Amino acid sequence: MTSVWRHARRRLPLAIRADAVELLDGGCLSLPEVEQNLVDLARLNRLPGGTSASIDGIERLVGRGPDARILDVGIGFGDMPLAFARHGWRTVGLDINPDVLLIARRETGAEPLVGIVAGDGRALPFDDDSFDVAHASLFVHHFEPIELVGILGELRRVARLGVVINDLRRGLVPLLATVASVVAFGRSRVTWTDGLASARRSYTLAELDELLAEAGLVINWRSSRWHPRVVTAAAVGRGG
Repeated sequence: MTSVWRHARRRLPLAIRADAVELLDGGCLSLPEVEQNLVDLARLNRLPGGTSASIDGIERLVGRGPDARILDVGIGFGDMPLAFARHGWRTVGLDINPDVLLIARRETGAEPLVGIVAGDGRALPFDDDSFDVAHASLFVHHFEPIELVGILGELRRVARLGVVINDLRRGLVPLLATVASVVAFGRSRVTWTDGLASARRSYTLAELDELLAEAGLVINWRSSRWHPRVVTAAAVGRGG
């Protein structure tokens, strides 16, 4: 069994991040295709390592009381900000994709604790320390390391306490788990295609740790390393 495992690991090109462009990033999807993908992702967010793990990570930084102010970059279907609102947290969701913004505004419009704005994670339209925590789910793997350090720096700049990153981790077991999840819970070709690409584009935890440190963030909590998605709560480093 050990030799088979090692052979499989050598055959899969996971040592280096893949550079494939995901369909959602390509700008060629119809609005119904975008919406079905976001619905699928909201369904996947209910699995271990999803929304509940993000909430745990945020609580590590803000405590369990209400009134925290959260920035959610890469808003998706709006399901995570709605979950944050149920904790009494005021959340601003940000995205650059107009179709995603349209859907998220519709889904969150009845919740006064959630606001949606258009913006680019590489140049956030907010003052320093505008939020208690900046959160990003299934977002960071879309960017190359040099660009991601700048994005993490922007998240650090606008967050008074720290940053919470929820993302896939690269590796054979996470890849297999991700494929199984998107096949079982996904309903669209976009989810199936992008799920595999995301698993191959994601960072290892060691790689993410280096990028967080370069951006001036100090890890103070991490969810289970055995899930395909791992949440990292990183405090603002006051020395940098």
